[in-house]
Amino acid sequence: MRSYGIGRAARLLGVSPDTVRRWADSGRLPTRRDDAGRRLIEGADLAAFAVALAKDPGQDGAEDDEPRTSVRNAFPGIVTAVTLGDVAAQVEIQAGPHRLVSLVTREAVEELGLAVGVEAVARVKATNVHVDTL
Repeated sequence: MRSYGIGRAARLLGVSPDTVRRWADSGRLPTRRDDAGRRLIEGADLAAFAVALAKDPGQDGAEDDEPRTSVRNAFPGIVTAVTLGDVAAQVEIQAGPHRLVSLVTREAVEELGLAVGVEAVARVKATNVHVDTL
């Protein structure tokens, strides 16, 4: 069974390492120590915790003003480029290590106030999903 360190678990859960440490300290997220004294979280425990966390979006630092949506793949980031055309626009968002490019209407860009440096969330809904392991 694979184990995860605090930092990797935080990235997978979309929270800070300090948040994961608080959950571990409070007993909400079970951990064990390796021979070097580092805290590890078993993969099955992390998976179960992630599912439980997702079922209650109103807790654990989730924004109360977060939009309700059926799209589950959200990439919060910052707008790095906007290319405006007469009708359409291209918007680039850097979300952690992910660069997302979206083609939207010029009207949408203007209504949302999208510009370089603006915080935005790219939401992705697709018919095909590919899964890789590391």
